[in-house]
Amino acid sequence: MGSCAGCAWFLLCLALAALGPNHQAAGGCSGRCCQSRDRSCVTEDWSMERVFGSCYCDQGCARTKDCCFDYFTECPAHDCAVGKWSYWSGCAEPCQPSVRVRVRHVERQPSNSGEPCPNLQQQAGCREYRDHQGGHCGLNTGPAFITSMEFGQGRHKHDSYGNQLDPGYCMEFKMESRTPHCTVESRPHTHWMRYITEGFKVCVACRPPARRNNTGSCQGDGQESDKEAVLRWQAVGNPRCSGTWRRIQKTRQCDCPPQHSFLFI
Repeated sequence: MGSCAGCAWFLLCLALAALGPNHQAAGGCSGRCCQSRDRSCVTEDWSMERVFGSCYCDQGCARTKDCCFDYFTECPAHDCAVGKWSYWSGCAEPCQPSVRVRVRHVERQPSNSGEPCPNLQQQAGCREYRDHQGGHCGLNTGPAFITSMEFGQGRHKHDSYGNQLDPGYCMEFKMESRTPHCTVESRPHTHWMRYITEGFKVCVACRPPARRNNTGSCQGDGQESDKEAVLRWQAVGNPRCSGTWRRIQKTRQCDCPPQHSFLFI
């Protein structure tokens, strides 16, 4: 009889464990969900391994596999939730290559092993053509300042009267040299610089407002230089990323691959 009673008790234990979250017990994780790894977040109940005893309801139990049977029901994971990106700010400095910023905010913090929050701020190279008083900046001769073609998506396509702006033109160059600093930067707004490769043809679009009204050209586009002249360029957003190129030709539209397509700024 004692042996049969022991078998019955064992079968009852298995049945209760198999009930999983439906098993009503005094322990469990109800009201006990804890962040991080917290050894004090413990109770007596069935574990997920079907062993009765000490089990945990903290965020680290999923990794150590000692959660109570109802952890994932009582403490569901919530990923971080963020809002939409704000509009891009103006350039930090007028009349020179600088950076602009956009941000987004956390709407819900992650919990119970949910995905952490992504980057909440982005920066990108930019250049303003008016000073703080609204006057036009003087454009001096110098290197061509370039940025990712993606930057052009934020530029206005129409003037204040709704008229479409001049689409500009494209200059093709053969990349002659670049500094090693173009590939060592890891900030998000500098990733496009990694694709600046020596020996490849690159396309650079000249569009308003970088296109000067008095000459119809962009600074450093090489139109006034000999075709064999070695010209200088500099990446906006990382002044140590710079180099040289030679002008190939002027075209109406850029037809280079996206990673080799840039924008005068």
